[in-house]
Amino acid sequence: MSTIADVAARAGVSKATASRALSGGGYVSQETRARVQAAASELAYVAHSSATSLATGRSLSVGVIMPALDRWFFAELLAGIQEGLLASGQDLVLYGIQEGTAERARLFEEVLPRRRLDGIIAVGIQPSAHELERLIQVESPLVSVGAYSADTSAVSIDDAAAARIATEHLIDLGHRDIAFLGGRADAATHAFGDEQRRSGYREAMTAAGLAEFIRHADGEPTMPGGYEAGVRILGDRQNRPTALVAVCDEAAIGGVIGARRLGLSVPAELSIVGIDDHEHAEMFALTTVRQQPRVQGRAAVDLLRQRMEAPDAVPERRVLPSELVVRASTAAPRT
Repeated sequence: MSTIADVAARAGVSKATASRALSGGGYVSQETRARVQAAASELAYVAHSSATSLATGRSLSVGVIMPALDRWFFAELLAGIQEGLLASGQDLVLYGIQEGTAERARLFEEVLPRRRLDGIIAVGIQPSAHELERLIQVESPLVSVGAYSADTSAVSIDDAAAARIATEHLIDLGHRDIAFLGGRADAATHAFGDEQRRSGYREAMTAAGLAEFIRHADGEPTMPGGYEAGVRILGDRQNRPTALVAVCDEAAIGGVIGARRLGLSVPAELSIVGIDDHEHAEMFALTTVRQQPRVQGRAAVDLLRQRMEAPDAVPERRVLPSELVVRASTAAPRT
């Protein structure tokens, strides 16, 4: 394996100059930098992270904080983040934390301050004022995904708008008794976007003069959670909604399975719309509002890189598009 000394000898410079040329630290002429980079390429030289850290003052590590690791959205988004970090030669340090737990408090009070992280990407959580203060103290640039604060850069879809699109699709089909399926504001795995989607549903129902029909079948934003909540709200024959807007596709798929368990035909007797365009959405012919979590992950890395290069710049909010994908889980209600 080649060393920095080999690269320096091939390029005809000192080891210190070769190190500066490859790390970007300190002044090196363009001609010398190009010569050193060419030598490194010829020798297949890869800089050791510890050496690079000493030269640049950076750890080449980015912390990623998530409230859940077993949901499709988070897994896909994490894949996008990792793609972006690998492309820039950075390592990923993953923290799975739950809302309101001692582990979350310990993360911000003890773990992050002692780790040398170049930046932090917080997914689906809204850092408190105290948590933001702790991040400022450890001088770690922060980018949020799926949550927004005026103090941080952020990337997301407009979750409230996505739920409005889903609800308005059902209203346009003629549905009035539409319930919201899944998500819990006080759950340990609660994500910031879940509440925004619930809010968008309420806004669409109110705007259409259907506020009297607003109701929420709470449950974990998962297939089992959607199934349980679906069976519960659909099991009441006297007060059964004709349509459901699910907090996410996983809950929607659970709702479809629950409806079938009760002998209900989708969409003849019940329409269901999800949000995400999960990898199994097409298999279940699920109408949904599509977002692209991998794209969001790569965008988060790009925003973090901008924050690292210009930490005093005004925080940027990047809102990515979402779109309605109509499949076979929605239809006009029976008359």
